[in-house]
Amino acid sequence: MGIKDKFKENSNKILNIASENATKAFDYPKIKSQQIKDAINAKVREKAVLATKARLVENHKTFDDYSDEELEIIIADEERKIVDDLKTKSLVVALAALGLNFFV
Repeated sequence: MGIKDKFKENSNKILNIASENATKAFDYPKIKSQQIKDAINAKVREKAVLATKARLVENHKTFDDYSDEELEIIIADEERKIVDDLKTKSLVVALAALGLNFFV
């Protein structure tokens, strides 16, 4: 094996290592953003379950009075309300930061 062959082999190894590290570096934000999304979804789900409990107490019902499918529908509705509320609040904050009055 000549010097050229050794040089090509070593340069290929270095290229592969650099390629793997670059791939990991570009995957890191994707992984972190997914973890953040999962954490947010878990918090929204938790708040939706609490809101569902409150809704059921107002109607003098318990979780046992509903099937799993019905409970899932109620919780999904509460999640939608929470997300819509967060979107509205975010829009108001963004407009306030820009100095725009939302009510004009």
